[in-house]
Order: sequence, then structure tokens, then C-alpha cells
Amino acid sequence: MGYGTQDDGRVGSPGAERHDPVASPIPTSPPAGASDGPDGEATPARGGGRVWGHLNEFYERNFGLFLVFSAQTFGSVMNTAAKLLTAKDSPNQFHALHIIFVRMFATSILGTLYMWYHKVPDFPLGPRNMFGLLVMRGTAGFCGLFGLYYSLSYLEISDATAISFLVPTWTAILCYVWLKEPYRIQEAFSGLISLAGVLLIARPAFLFGSPSAAVPDDGNVTMTVFTVDGSQDGSPVVGSPSSPQRTLAVICSILGTFAAATAYGTIRVIGKRVHSLISVNYFAVMSTLVSGVIILVHPDLHFILPKGALQWVLLLIIGVSGFLLQFLLTEGLQREKGGRATNVTYFQMVLALIIERIIWGTTPPVLSLVGSVLIICAAIWLSLQKAKPSKERTAAADEETSLLGPQRT
Repeated sequence: MGYGTQDDGRVGSPGAERHDPVASPIPTSPPAGASDGPDGEATPARGGGRVWGHLNEFYERNFGLFLVFSAQTFGSVMNTAAKLLTAKDSPNQFHALHIIFVRMFATSILGTLYMWYHKVPDFPLGPRNMFGLLVMRGTAGFCGLFGLYYSLSYLEISDATAISFLVPTWTAILCYVWLKEPYRIQEAFSGLISLAGVLLIARPAFLFGSPSAAVPDDGNVTMTVFTVDGSQDGSPVVGSPSSPQRTLAVICSILGTFAAATAYGTIRVIGKRVHSLISVNYFAVMSTLVSGVIILVHPDLHFILPKGALQWVLLLIIGVSGFLLQFLLTEGLQREKGGRATNVTYFQMVLALIIERIIWGTTPPVLSLVGSVLIICAAIWLSLQKAKPSKERTAAADEETSLLGPQRT
């Protein structure tokens, strides 16, 4: 299946595809026979084979990026459902911790059932020599998630979202320092362009100032709302945050982005030595346990049940989409270099723009459109970088293994 993560060289495995990416589509008929016929009928066949070979090569180069993009799509679907559940006019308003608990509980259940049914190697705890890295991945992932949701309690959505997109920059730097992965000037420039696009979309108040009260009331100006997680007005925050609370939220958000980047870097360190779902399960189980304990202990929080079929469906969407988000993101990061893959996560902002227009009917302002164009252009340009780096990936596997060797216990 396409879910395998062990590079064993078998047919259908990532390793086998990488060693001979063009062999399958090449015709096996003799070249002499191909030129039979006065009208040169073989020329289109040869040309078609070359085109198919180039398409297959492009697929091999960018399959990891496609997985990351698919993960962001499911993430946007999940965030939309979360926004609907946390809205003030919801019949039974949910707290952000409820969303974390539901999302990660469903992820852990689905992941455990899948691994049990398919007899995933080293289920459920993974290889013993990887236990420390897996715990580090789960811990860092939860800290990143907590930093994001804590910041949403005291920051505007635009501010928290803009800060959260520091993750790709941190990831590329960590992979450069930790894994000695190349960090080319093209990747740095693409990251800066994408970050500029994110800032134009989010327009955080600490850079662009507070929105003017004299904005025309045309129904299209409430775009503080590219909700990555949480809601526009439905966040359970009482009153305006004080300056110390806001400062602490910004610090926690930045630390959360570093923690999330550490989780991504740990995934790169683990590589294909552990099935991706085992890695996801460490993150999901830890997040479920911690969020559940906080809900039980916190005096203002308690477990609640959905009201009506719509809320049940939204919770189901959150659970399934969260599982697919984590699984596809982990698979994609295992196949791609940290900086190149995580830059694709900027697409979630563009998807949020589209969802806002379709569901809430809001028209993004010009700055948001310009930011979206910058993000798309930077991501496309980044995906087109490279024939040589992709050819070096096969040889780099042994180098990466040797770099990781001292960390094995």
C-alpha cells in the first residue's frame, strides 16, 4: 500500500520507486519495430513515453509536497468545523481544549485500530531504540499545539496565525543545524516571500496597527478571521487581555512554533525507521491525555456533549480530518527536505481565504489577495527548484543514516 514507510526496495515501496522512477512507463518493444510503417507512427509513441517519463519523474520529485498539501487541505476543513463549533451563536459552545481533545482522541483511536488491523511493525510503542525520539516528537508536538491554542486565548486570530507561520522558518533552520540538510538561498528567499504574504493576509496589529473604526460597514470587512484554529468571535475569552497577558501569549506562541518545528525536525530524524502512524500516535495520545486532564482539573471547564446532528457531524469531521492531517503531514515530511516541504503549509492560509468566501460570503481585501498571490507564486517556484537535489536524495540516505548513528542507544 501507499502507506508504507520502510524503504525496503520492494515493488511499490518508496525506495523501489526512487531507484527506478521511469522504468515502468518505457515501452519494452524493440526500437527497430517501433520505426516500422511509412508514416512514422512510432514517433508519437516515443514522444508519449518521454512525456510520461517526465510526468512520472515530476511525480516522484513532488509526491511528498502533494502529501503535505493534502494535509493542509484536511487541516483547513478541520479548522472550519472548529470555527463553527466555537462560534458564540453555537447552541453548545465548545472550548479550544475540547477541540484538541476530540481531534487527538479520534486520531489516537483511528491510528491504533489501523496499526492493529494491518499488523504494523513494532506496534504500539515502536522500536525500543526510537522510544526517546518518539517521546520527544510527541512532547514537542503537544507543546506546539498548546502554544497555538494558548495564544488564541489572548491574541487576535490574525496575530496568532501570523506567528504560527514561523514554523517553516524554524524547521528549515533546525534541519540545517541538526541534520546538516542543505539550506539554499532559494529556499530562504522563498520562505521570506511566503512569510511576507502571510503578513499581508493576517495583517497583525503589531505591524499594521489596529483597524480603523471608520471602516465602511459593507459586510466585507470582518476578515480578521483566517481562522487556523478556534473562532473569530467565539473564543472563550472574557474581556480584553492585559498587556502582560498579551506579552505572555506572544512569547508562548513563539515558543510553540519552535516546539512544532522541533517536532517536524524529530520526524526527519526518525525518518522511515518507524511507521508514521506510530509517530502520530505518540503525539495524539499525549495531547489527548493532557487536554483531558486540564478539562477535568480546570474549574471553569467540563466535558460537554454535542447538541443536534450538525455538531455531531462537525466533531466527526474534526476527528477524521485531524487524523488525515497528521498522517499525511508525517508521510510528506518523511519524503521531503524540511524547508521545502513545510513551506507548502502556507497554502492553508490561501485555503482559509477560499473557505471564508464560500461559507461566510466575505470578500478578502486587496492586501489579502496580494498575500495569497505571493504565497502561491513562492510555493510553485519552490516546487520547480531542483532536478539535482532530487537525484542526490538516494545517495543522501546513507549519509543521513551515518549522521543519525551516534544518536542510537
